[in-house]
Amino acid sequence: MLNGLKILEFEALGPAPFAAMHLADLGAEVTVIHRAAPDNPAKQGENLLDRGKRSIVLDLKDSGDLEVAKALIARSDALLEGFRPGVMERLGLGPEAAHALNPALVYGRMTGWGQTGPRAHQAGHDLNYLGLSGALFYGGLPGAAPGVPPTLLGDIGGGALYLTIGVLSGVLRARQTGKGCVVDAAIVDGASHMMSLLLSMGPQFSRMARGQSLLDGPHWSRCYECACGGSVAVQCLEPKFYAVFLERMGLAEDPLFAQQYDPAQWPAQTAALARFFAEKSRARWEALFAGSDACVAPVLSPAEAMTDAHMTARGTWGAGAPVAAPRFDGVVTEPGPIPRRNADGPEIRAELQREGLL
Repeated sequence: MLNGLKILEFEALGPAPFAAMHLADLGAEVTVIHRAAPDNPAKQGENLLDRGKRSIVLDLKDSGDLEVAKALIARSDALLEGFRPGVMERLGLGPEAAHALNPALVYGRMTGWGQTGPRAHQAGHDLNYLGLSGALFYGGLPGAAPGVPPTLLGDIGGGALYLTIGVLSGVLRARQTGKGCVVDAAIVDGASHMMSLLLSMGPQFSRMARGQSLLDGPHWSRCYECACGGSVAVQCLEPKFYAVFLERMGLAEDPLFAQQYDPAQWPAQTAALARFFAEKSRARWEALFAGSDACVAPVLSPAEAMTDAHMTARGTWGAGAPVAAPRFDGVVTEPGPIPRRNADGPEIRAELQREGLL
């Protein structure tokens, strides 16, 4: 889908490499500039987020290697970096310098706090950005501290995916106008933007009270532990699905569950369901709800998800890692191999020389 699109990535942590991998999965030619010595020794070898990319190791404080980086900028459609504000400028590779080399370049910047604001130069991580954005507020049950799956909501959802769509939007405009742009992708912005769906659900969320909204308080919107120690995820929001859920549970005539949307009833309803689910194993519940619209699914570990019948049928996992997503009609997106650091360095330098850029 993205064949012919040239992306230059400067090695960073988390969201920016993920965004670059996503673009590579979809066919873009991604060249990553790796450091000679990674911050994390565990990344000295192969790194899943580098799949499908070409690798060159450069010391950006070395004048010769800096010229190689500039040559790569000159021939790229987009650049991705994930440093704190000011780092690329100090290297002489900030947006102004980059656009002097390549006016049509889309300059993608990935940070947690953004390029501006009082926190712009502070350190932070996924949970910090989610906390400030308001997106973490509903991430847990009443009476418990909020929590969400690591990296998924902030680094990836509010960060990498917004950087990806921002860069692609910039490329579309650059191809029409010949003028590049700077994409300021901040996790606090993306995570806040993602809350639009929740806020669109009306007064249940405008109250801003944990445990009283349609998705974090009801007995039909939470996980329950089973007799085996596993869990099931229940979220039968609409009345027609709630009716199927009660029927499968044998509770269709139970007056306790008659009022689906009454917050005053939710604690008692939740306690009752917790007792019921604790009586049987996850496998038994999975079999009971199989093929129904009750909106109940098992909570699987990644290892279990790899062998699940539905996930296997779709081929969602391959060789111990998720395959490319999304899918396109008539197009096969096969993730490329994971390069070792500097595996393509000599070839890339030779290409730049042939193109007259070095």
